[in-house]
Amino acid sequence: MIKFIHSADIHLDSPLHRLEVYDGAPVDRIRQASRRAFENLVNLALGEAVDFVLIAGDLFDGTWRDYNTGLYFISQVRRLTTAGIEVFMVAGNHDAAGRMTRLLPYPEKVHLFSHRDAQTRTLDPLKVAIHGQSFGTGAVTDNLAAGYPEPVPGYVNIGLLHTSLTGREGHETYAPCTLADLENRGYDYWALGHVHQFEIVAETPMVVFSGCIQGRHVRESGARGCVRVNLKAGSAPEVTHHPLDVIRWERLTVDIGGAQTIDQGLDRFKAALETKIDQHDPLPVIARVDVVGETTLHPRIAADPEHLKESFRSAAIAVFGDRAWIEKITIRTRPDGRAATHPGPLQELALFVDTLTSSGSDLLALSDELAALFQKLPADYRSGDARLRPDDPQQMRELVDQAHALLVRRLKKDAAAS
Repeated sequence: MIKFIHSADIHLDSPLHRLEVYDGAPVDRIRQASRRAFENLVNLALGEAVDFVLIAGDLFDGTWRDYNTGLYFISQVRRLTTAGIEVFMVAGNHDAAGRMTRLLPYPEKVHLFSHRDAQTRTLDPLKVAIHGQSFGTGAVTDNLAAGYPEPVPGYVNIGLLHTSLTGREGHETYAPCTLADLENRGYDYWALGHVHQFEIVAETPMVVFSGCIQGRHVRESGARGCVRVNLKAGSAPEVTHHPLDVIRWERLTVDIGGAQTIDQGLDRFKAALETKIDQHDPLPVIARVDVVGETTLHPRIAADPEHLKESFRSAAIAVFGDRAWIEKITIRTRPDGRAATHPGPLQELALFVDTLTSSGSDLLALSDELAALFQKLPADYRSGDARLRPDDPQQMRELVDQAHALLVRRLKKDAAAS
């Protein structure tokens, strides 16, 4: 029986995607996550005594800041080669985009396929042939699979390829090819990279995306890792997904519908977060929270959303410590439709806001009216993930809702004082 590990999209020392701007973020832990996950991969390969390891591209994340990234990789793969485990790699779009990645020699038994044409490397004692081609540039739009060699007769043939196939949401269309292109090549297994989600695309032959080994942001939520493959003559490959990640990302929806107090909302948040933490125990969880629901608290929340957000962050720290961290909180609550309508001007204002926010075209027209004001905002409000997007009707609706709540609160305060 042949045993090997298929991995991809390791992105060693990937940047933090702006996580360092948040107070209390476990920056050092997150910065080291890709290395700890890679060490888990090496430990798995050694513990399972596999015959070889495949890396289907994007080992690195572009140009290194210094040589420490490359030296770290060499120190880890030497643990494999010392144990007699060979490593076969193709460069992906992030590897090809880097320059320093080409300057350090790899240890013996670590094989990087050329980008000039597809090659075949054989492990003759195992009767295994591995075929692959690296990216030469950061954006390869040719069908590389079409040029892969014919299978070696009498050998187990494995294709190592960094590709988006016919396209996958959230991923650039690189080295595009069809499933038929791979099936017609006559190989026994296709080890694919580039798509960060684990996926068995086909079973005859087995075509697999191993996914990334460590989620780097909330779009890469859930368990991440590699696949261990067992191949027996005359049998279909046995594919087992092995989590390797050391931090989990999750989306968390907290419904505070019907809540009468902020404390009730906090209790629901803590219960929902605890469920996620227990699901991924013992790994820590980084969560993006969406607060939803129809509640009488909505005007108060809309008038001062930061109070609720910081209350949630404080509760997470107080109750769960370093088991959880809140990356971002989005508030999408709605007014309680059963709440009493204020008479007079406040009622007229509420009707006007309801009319305005129910029409996407009216919201975009309002955005055009405020365009000059948006341009005067500080740069932090006009760039990055947290930027204000006046062309987004949903965000404009939230801004109008917040302005309405603030205005009602101020009018009530002035009326009480007069």
